[in-house]
Amino acid sequence: MSDKAIVASKTPYAVDVEAGKDYYWCSCGRSKAQPFCDGSHKGTSFTPMKHTAVESKTVYFCGCKQSANSPLCDGTHKQL
Repeated sequence: MSDKAIVASKTPYAVDVEAGKDYYWCSCGRSKAQPFCDGSHKGTSFTPMKHTAVESKTVYFCGCKQSANSPLCDGTHKQL
């Protein structure tokens, strides 16, 4: 299995998060439960990235897996 992140989406995933709750973002792009981890990274060097919501609001999780601000979108998908 390749250890290169798969572009799951060329747009971010808008998710309503709850303050204090942990979310595990898929960093490999293989998860069927995007933008979250479903364990599909097993056998690769990828691990999910924990994001703890500071406040309840809508956040935009990176879908292209190339963001410098992972797990959140920084607009990198616009250059793909």
